[in-house]
Amino acid sequence: DRQTLVAVLQFLRRSNLRESEEILRREARLLGDDLGGNVATVATSSPGVAAVAAVPPGKGEARGDCGVGLSSRRKPGKRGARVLLAASGALPVVVGGAVAVGGAVLVEDQPDVSAVLSAYNQQGDPTLYEEYYSGLKHFIECSLDCHRAELSQLFYPLFVHMYLELVYNQHESEAKSFFERFHGDQECYYQDDLRVLSSLTKKEHMKGNETMLDFRTSKFVLRISRDSYQLLKRHLQEKQNNQIWNIVQEHLYIDIFDGMPRSKQQIDAMVGSLAGEAKREANKAKVFFGLLKEPEFDVPLDDEDEEGENEEGKPKKKKPKKDNVGSKSKKQDPNAPPQNRIPLPELKDSDKLDKVMNMKEAARRVRLGPECLPSICFYTFLNAYQGLTAVDITDDSSMIVGGFADSTVRVWSVTPKKLRSVKTAADLSLIDKESDDVLERIMDEKTASELKILYGHSGPVYGTSFSPDRNYLLSCSEDGTVRLWSLQTFTCLVGYKGHNYPVWDTQFSPYGYYFVSGGHDRVARLWATDHYQPLRIFAGHLADVTCTRFHPNSNYIATGSADRTIRLWDVLNGNCVRIFTGHKGPIHSLAFSPNGRFLATGATDGRVLLWDIGHGLMVGELKGHTDTVYALRFSRDGEILASGSMDNTVRLWDAVKAFEDLETDDFTTATGHINLPENSQDLLLGTYMTKSTPVVHLHFTRRNLLLAAGAYSSQ
Repeated sequence: DRQTLVAVLQFLRRSNLRESEEILRREARLLGDDLGGNVATVATSSPGVAAVAAVPPGKGEARGDCGVGLSSRRKPGKRGARVLLAASGALPVVVGGAVAVGGAVLVEDQPDVSAVLSAYNQQGDPTLYEEYYSGLKHFIECSLDCHRAELSQLFYPLFVHMYLELVYNQHESEAKSFFERFHGDQECYYQDDLRVLSSLTKKEHMKGNETMLDFRTSKFVLRISRDSYQLLKRHLQEKQNNQIWNIVQEHLYIDIFDGMPRSKQQIDAMVGSLAGEAKREANKAKVFFGLLKEPEFDVPLDDEDEEGENEEGKPKKKKPKKDNVGSKSKKQDPNAPPQNRIPLPELKDSDKLDKVMNMKEAARRVRLGPECLPSICFYTFLNAYQGLTAVDITDDSSMIVGGFADSTVRVWSVTPKKLRSVKTAADLSLIDKESDDVLERIMDEKTASELKILYGHSGPVYGTSFSPDRNYLLSCSEDGTVRLWSLQTFTCLVGYKGHNYPVWDTQFSPYGYYFVSGGHDRVARLWATDHYQPLRIFAGHLADVTCTRFHPNSNYIATGSADRTIRLWDVLNGNCVRIFTGHKGPIHSLAFSPNGRFLATGATDGRVLLWDIGHGLMVGELKGHTDTVYALRFSRDGEILASGSMDNTVRLWDAVKAFEDLETDDFTTATGHINLPENSQDLLLGTYMTKSTPVVHLHFTRRNLLLAAGAYSSQ
């Protein structure tokens, strides 16, 4: 290894890194002849420094029989690292994101974009790239079936990186022929990415391309069993195939697990996102998915009774008692977050009144199931030439809002009660504030109408959300703002400016006060209505955040993205606690089950995937839709999942059956060997066609009637 050492010293001198050279010389002198094979490199955080730590024998053995934990993160000074690795004959394996060298653990630093492209500045022979790739392809295709499926995951990331390397080094004709020869071998769900890639034919194109930078800055994650990995390592060592080695070392993160290799079906279910699968570490954090205890309060029954008929008084009196029983059982929910984990707004009197109404409605709720499917009421927007882009319905199903491409927000009353604004200040001063019906008197009858139009946005409105107390409405738009509207005065109260680009979705917390927004700038933001700056910024997605959802306990937020992943974020500290991969297209709908344990997601691939939040596992796949799934909603008790799609259908699925007898043992959780039921048709309870109306929103009323909405399209 003396030659290696000399080579590194020369490299350091050429790069004017005198200090590093001195340190290395001193280290080498200390260890004398004890250098044999035990030199491991460390990518330090300062650009251009490849410090080399010599490790005493036996500590960080970097010999050919064991992968050295190395995370050289695309720094200009990484060539020294490469020489050493090649010499020690080991493929780098990063376990859990930290690198252990001689007992010390080094956490890898974030890449800086300027250094990203220079990683391609390699001097491989461009004419041999096709040979390298086809050699590896031949090896994988001839390996045993059990390893072939796992190793085939290498094709796509290697193809992309080798192509980009050729382009970056200006071997344009070789790059073109490489692309044409091998792009047909890639899995069908990467077609969109390959289309973008095929347009990058010159070094200049690579500079400003986002997709290209994503691929660079995030390591592509492959989950492979130890046996398959050893097989690959041996092959690459025998063939001395350094070009492929370097890419594996530089751009891939191989997450190794012990146990049986996964089957083709198991791998296909989980892959497809922009950066490969999620690292297993990403889904290990504890998530409090239980529900918060319902607040206990005495219900002023007598006042209520005057309004309702007498016989209705009986269930009313029973209900609060039942609620207290309910809260006792909820006390024991071991998975619920502490009640004060995040500050939640206190209940106002009107909220308590609403809860009472809710309980009364719940008493008359229809128990749904395979034998008792819900009635579906479809609200069709006719002549919506403005282009309907978003819909929401209040929790009590009294109002419906549409966001339109002509930048208007339109609110309709769905009940006979018309929408009224509050009177002017001059008129309000004349009202007797002590009277019983003061809330009625402040409303101006002259303003009563079925429809109110809200003007303010300067671009299409992509998301709308009513507050739980029905006093406010949120809308987000292509103009980069989120607006808060008063439903008392039907005017805009606040414009929240934080996103620089279109905002695709926004949603109120189930407790009000907080809301979330997600947009083209790839981040989701958490806001409070009384702060004009976001409270949290959730960054991590590699493409637009297309949809957002609060967990029923308001401690977590789920975001779906065009990078084909779903992430779960902790509101308390802003950490990402779950990453779910498996969809083959951008995510457009999310729904939590009422008990908070499960998440359903829908995407442009027409599949609905079901996830166990606690274990961080995919537990189901519902196939049936033939186009983007834009709407998902669980019934009030969680027995039925409704999905609505651009294919003009609403489908009902048996959620109870989908979630029973789940295999979530430790082995499955540890390795991701998921066993999805073969036939999701068993879970399909019904399909309901519209004439020509894509379904953009679904909502279960408090009594479990299903409301659907969409705009009729004439084509």
